[in-house]
Amino acid sequence: MQDQNSGFRKELGLFDSTMIVVGSMIGSGIFIVSSDISRTVGSSGWLLVVWLLTGIITLIGALSYGELASMMPKAGGQYVYLREAYNPLIGFLYGWTLFMVIQTGTIAAVAVAFAKFTSVLIPFFSQNNILLDLSFMKISSAQLLAILSIIILTFINIKGLREGKILQDIFTVVKALALVFIIFLGLTLGANWDVVSFNFASMWEAKKLSFEGNIITGIETLTGFGLIAAIGSAMVGSLFSSDAWNNITFTAGEVKNPSKNIPLSLFYGTLIVTVIYLLANTAYLFVLPLAGDPASAEVSGLGIQFAPEDRVGVSLAVEIFGSGAGVFMAALIMVSTFGCNNGLILAGARVYYAMAKDNMFFGSAGELNKKGVPAFALIIQAVWASLLCLSGTYGQLLDYVIFAVLIFYCLTIAGIFILRKKKPDAERKYKAFGYPAIPALYIFLASSISLILLITKPLYTWPGLIIVLLGIPVYFLWNKVRKTVIDN
Repeated sequence: MQDQNSGFRKELGLFDSTMIVVGSMIGSGIFIVSSDISRTVGSSGWLLVVWLLTGIITLIGALSYGELASMMPKAGGQYVYLREAYNPLIGFLYGWTLFMVIQTGTIAAVAVAFAKFTSVLIPFFSQNNILLDLSFMKISSAQLLAILSIIILTFINIKGLREGKILQDIFTVVKALALVFIIFLGLTLGANWDVVSFNFASMWEAKKLSFEGNIITGIETLTGFGLIAAIGSAMVGSLFSSDAWNNITFTAGEVKNPSKNIPLSLFYGTLIVTVIYLLANTAYLFVLPLAGDPASAEVSGLGIQFAPEDRVGVSLAVEIFGSGAGVFMAALIMVSTFGCNNGLILAGARVYYAMAKDNMFFGSAGELNKKGVPAFALIIQAVWASLLCLSGTYGQLLDYVIFAVLIFYCLTIAGIFILRKKKPDAERKYKAFGYPAIPALYIFLASSISLILLITKPLYTWPGLIIVLLGIPVYFLWNKVRKTVIDN
């Protein structure tokens, strides 16, 4: 097998690696999804529990991945782990799903969110501005802007790793500091103690809302399994907002001292984001009432549940500073999503490179340009992600992505147990925290959420599962064609 690190330039230090983790995780989700979560669980306590559980699951996953990263510090990361723990088929299924849905779907979803917030500053880019109406598809100016942002970021990363990492470092630092500043204001100057008292007076009374237009059509009190199912369903948004932490493993071939720096960056990055997310939601609850009326004309009356277009972050800024602050917040989220997609685009192409080196992807994807980056892999990723921008809404792409992600996270962490037996003497500079109990806990929690999603969101999760399974015949067909070409 060829050395997958050959030709890569080791330019990513611990700070750069941590910024890739943080920057890839923080996109638009933290500013949006709390609205849907609050409609699903209906109380401040359970809203925070959803985010806390997400943080715990993410941290456990990151701490567990550290062992695999220290064992196999190669370009491709998770693809390599699955291939080595199981077999080439499982590795291919991950790479197939990553390309078809996980990475490209996330890139598309974040790009659409970038366009969504750009429309606050430039109304022309509204999702309602339909430029082309085909019988089977409507193309809006927002979708075209989303595609343009993907093209620009891909071009920057083709220019070289140095350009990509500088952009990542700058955008990540700016958005993290801005978020911390907003959290500080929300918890201090912007705090409304009447709202705080209202939000926390009945913080454990879970209620799921049903509504149509501007009318609430039903309020369901949640207990027992109904509450568990609601929490699992609500976590789609928070998990999406906390996803992509594993992307740093894709770039292992370009990280200095990867056996040490990748595990550390996974821990530091996921911890930073988990704390920021919990504090951001606490700030929301200090400024805005959780419960709202969809017919209200006031930001405070709409509450977190019915923030305009689910833009909770914008509502918080407007409530503290007035209507003009919404523009500032939208600009911040544009910076956040743009930087997030840079990390996703930079990292994702390295998986296709590793697959191509195993003859499991287009051969050109396994070549590096004169700048030491897989240019063709970046281009083909951009093309497919752009097509996905035209395929559906932000929420639909989100649901497809999370289910497929959870399946492979579970398989990868189970791979730790397998590799402990298959390769007991392999060098492990870092070992999974709390093994075997903590990794097993992750598998249990993630599997439970996956099962809940299959039951509660079948329209989106089953297609995601089908995409994974479609990779099986593709794998055998690919090998057959490849063998035929070699024989001829």
